[in-house]
Amino acid sequence: MIKNWFKNIGPGPLVAAAFIGPGTVTVCTLAGVNFGFSLLWAMLLSILATIVLQEMSARLGIVSQKGLSEVIRTEISNPIFRTLAIILILSAIVIGNAAYEAGNISGSVLGLETLFGASQVSIYDFSFGIFPIIIGSVAFILLYIGNYKILEKALISLVIIMSFAFLITAILTKPDLSEVFRGLFTPQFSDESILTVIALVGTTVVPYNLFLHASLVKEKWKNKTDLKYARKDTIIAVVLGGIVSMCIIISAASIKTFEVSNAADLAKGLEPLFGNYASYFLSLGLFAAGITSAITAPLAAAYVASGCLGWSSNMKTKRFRMVWMLILSLGVVFSSIGFKSIEIIKFAQVANGLLLPVIAGFLLWIMNKTSILGKYKNTIAQNILGFIIFGIALFLGVKSILKVFNVL
Repeated sequence: MIKNWFKNIGPGPLVAAAFIGPGTVTVCTLAGVNFGFSLLWAMLLSILATIVLQEMSARLGIVSQKGLSEVIRTEISNPIFRTLAIILILSAIVIGNAAYEAGNISGSVLGLETLFGASQVSIYDFSFGIFPIIIGSVAFILLYIGNYKILEKALISLVIIMSFAFLITAILTKPDLSEVFRGLFTPQFSDESILTVIALVGTTVVPYNLFLHASLVKEKWKNKTDLKYARKDTIIAVVLGGIVSMCIIISAASIKTFEVSNAADLAKGLEPLFGNYASYFLSLGLFAAGITSAITAPLAAAYVASGCLGWSSNMKTKRFRMVWMLILSLGVVFSSIGFKSIEIIKFAQVANGLLLPVIAGFLLWIMNKTSILGKYKNTIAQNILGFIIFGIALFLGVKSILKVFNVL
């Protein structure tokens, strides 16, 4: 039974690996430090929303055997709207992932540096990091092999390491369980916490994961009868990912009087309270979170570009490899020299803020088309849940854009 379960683990853990990157770790850290357990409900909401949308994406991929960007390109008949949709998607996913890739690699480097110390090397007047090159090389090898099964096994192993690392860290902090459950099931709002709530949901319900999932499921499953495995895989992986995020919030809530601005500070802050063990586990988790996202972000960008431009989505084709190589290379270079592409990241935030409700709305439209999904189209219950999430995505999109332009 266990062997059969492992055999049918598929793209779900890759989706979890994609949304638990250094950005998620940092947002969850700040949520815990600033608001204790009181925002755990926002993570619970994020998990439910992610399960609903990712299940739709997986169902579309298996039934149609097409990626989401490919369906968008073929289903929008108006050439102006189609061009605008393709430009928006390419901007948000490809350029956005290039901006975030430096953060993914930098986050993984933070984990390694907390364990092993700094890794700067100077040649003449030029200084660069060794760890970003090592992490980039590992990601390059796994992606270049172009074998889905090898990539899947590598990422599942890293997700398991990450999950255990953050879970053990949270257990070591010995949280008050009654406070944890109160935070989970009693929503609390305040003017101070609203932007953190937006960040928690926004860092979990990720637009590029909808594209990634639809493309990956067709690598794993070819028959509609496999939908039950895809659903189980999605639910287990997203719930596991959500628990990891909650563990980070719980760990951070233990820090009361320490200046914390990122996950590396959290590792240092835990040392006086719980010794080196919590710090080591947290650093290992941060490393795994960074490297998994450093692999999935270029992969998602390549799938999106291929679907939007009508290229083959075979992982071994030159064009497919060119896209992920470009994203990965930019991430390694920017991370190595310590370049912070703030303006690019701001652009990516605006584009993603626009993209999430657009993609959620398009996904709902597609999931109700009998011509594409037949009897596997959305039920009334799935549509109700989908429209609630669409409303939340629209609200978050507007809020995030206003935040970037300092209107909020």
